[in-house]
Amino acid sequence: MKLIRFGQPGSEQCGVLLPDGRQINASSAFSRYDEEFFASDGINRLSKWLETNAASAPVVPEGTRLGSSIGRPSKIICIGLNYRDHAEESGMQIPTEPVVFFKATTALTGPNDDLVIPRDSEKTDWEVELAVVIGKKASYVSEENAAAHIAGYILHNDYSERAWQLERGGQWVKGKSADTFAPLGPWLTTADEIADPHNLRLWLKVNGETKQDGNSSNLIFKIPFLISYLSNFMTLLPGDVISTGTPAGVGLGFKPPQYLKDGDVVELGIDGLGTQKQTARSFA
Repeated sequence: MKLIRFGQPGSEQCGVLLPDGRQINASSAFSRYDEEFFASDGINRLSKWLETNAASAPVVPEGTRLGSSIGRPSKIICIGLNYRDHAEESGMQIPTEPVVFFKATTALTGPNDDLVIPRDSEKTDWEVELAVVIGKKASYVSEENAAAHIAGYILHNDYSERAWQLERGGQWVKGKSADTFAPLGPWLTTADEIADPHNLRLWLKVNGETKQDGNSSNLIFKIPFLISYLSNFMTLLPGDVISTGTPAGVGLGFKPPQYLKDGDVVELGIDGLGTQKQTARSFA
């Protein structure tokens, strides 16, 4: 299944993208795709609901805005430097353990909403990433059992303000958490539809020029390991997001570096997870 949320910011409703391309409204039965939904076997309940309601459910009007595919999670956990080529272009050592940081949940936005370049920012950068959504509570999970805790996968653009991330001291979260810095979607693809999450092409373009073109097969730390590893430090709750890192081709890695400016158009996608398109706008 492919889960969507649609409507105006703050008033999104739940829906499903069907295999025939129709987007249907499921809000008569499901009010939120959030922690409660995933914790209460929501994916299986939604699947059963579709068996009898897919044909008769209202169709979402074409052109309706899509929001983040899940409601605000308890955590957005990000893994830094998880592709060797990205670590090398950033001038950083290949990590021997996952580099872990958080992204504020207020950064969530829809997949095609404008990117707002923060006030006084000069180094806003892009990062296409494969993100994992947790399906059930995970604490001290073994690597072998990690897959049972996955609800699905989702496309994430991990926008970053590099000066705030790297030049201002402290944790990376400062450069990762501005409003609109976490577009998620256009849909959440349930785990059963992704045969191998470690063989997905990731790509990103700026103004039509390809900047990133990688494959999740090159992840240094694979998804089951990441879930197990993180669950030793914190409880992962249903709906939590783990963003697994970005391949080479970020603006920071170019010589000289390339950063986003007002009017730039960013397009990105991952096999099976759809595409996004954001237009950069300067902070008003």
